[in-house]
Amino acid sequence: MSSNSNSAPVVFLMGPTASGKTDLSIELYRTGLFEIISVDSAMIYKGMDIGTAKPGQDELSQTPHHLIDILDPCEAYSASQFSEDARKLIESITQSGKTPLLVGGTMLYFKTLRDGIADLPEADVKVRKKLKDQLDDDGIGNMHKRLAEVDPVAAKRLHHNDTQRIMRALEVFHSTGKPLSLYHQEQSLEALHNPVLSIALAPEDRTRLHQKIAQRFDKMIDNGFLDEVSELYYRDDLSLECPSMKSVGYRQLWQYLDGDFTLEDAIEKSIIATRQLAKRQYTWLRSWEDVHWYDSYVKDQRQAAFDKIVDYVSNR
Repeated sequence: MSSNSNSAPVVFLMGPTASGKTDLSIELYRTGLFEIISVDSAMIYKGMDIGTAKPGQDELSQTPHHLIDILDPCEAYSASQFSEDARKLIESITQSGKTPLLVGGTMLYFKTLRDGIADLPEADVKVRKKLKDQLDDDGIGNMHKRLAEVDPVAAKRLHHNDTQRIMRALEVFHSTGKPLSLYHQEQSLEALHNPVLSIALAPEDRTRLHQKIAQRFDKMIDNGFLDEVSELYYRDDLSLECPSMKSVGYRQLWQYLDGDFTLEDAIEKSIIATRQLAKRQYTWLRSWEDVHWYDSYVKDQRQAAFDKIVDYVSNR
C-alpha cells in the first residue's frame, strides 16, 4: 500500500449474528462516505443466500458489498486469503476517496486482517498424550509419514527425525483440524497499518437476541431455506466435509436430509448452534482492544453508533 492509503481510516463494524449490522451498514453507505466489505465466512458463497441472511439482490444492487458471492460452495477460503483480498480492497477504496466499512461477524477474519499474525493454538494435553502413545508404539519415522498425509508442507520442511517439531505439527492438526503450515502462512501477514475504529454492535439483552435468532431462523425456513440446502445436498461435489456446509443451519438441515433426525430437531439444533455462535462472537469482542460498544436494540444507541462512525471519518 502507499503511505496515503496506510494513513486512511478504516471502520470495523462487528457484532454477534442477528444484531442488526447489515441495516446499520446500509444506512452508513447512503451517506456517500463508505464502501462496504463483507466480513462473513458464509456470505462469500454463491447459492447460500437465505441461510446466511445475505442482503437481497435488489439491496445489493443499491448497496454493493465487496466479498459476497465470490466463490462456489465447493471451494475453500481461509482467513489469510480474506486478509489479502481485504487489503487490496482497502487500498483501492481509500484511493477512490471513500472509507472502507468492514461489516460482519467472522471474528477470525477481523483479527487476521488487523493483527496479521495468527496465534498458534495452545498445547492440547489429551491430544499430545495420545500422540505420544502412538510415537512409543510406531516410532518417529511412521509419525513423520502420518504428518505427510495431513500436512505435506510441514512434513517436507521437517527432518524425519525431528521428533519435537513433528509431534507439535501433528498435535496442532489433530486438535484444530488445521495444518500447522497454514498457521505459518497466516503468520507471514503484516498487521494492518491503517487507523481503525472498532465498533461492537451487541445487544445487552441476550434473551431478546435469542428470541430474534429463533424468529429469524423460522423466517428463513418460511422463505425456502430447506429448498436452498436441498439444491446443495444433491450436488455431486459437496459434502459435510466442505467448509461451506459446516456453516450454521446448513449443516443441521443437511443432516436432516441425510435422515439423521427430524426437521423439527434440525431446526431446534440450528437455533441452538446459532446461539452458541453468538456466544463465541461475544467472547471474541470482549477480548478486542479499543472497541466501542453499542446496544443495537436501543434506538438512541444505534444512532450514537452511526454518529460515532460518521464523525470519526469526517474529522480525519
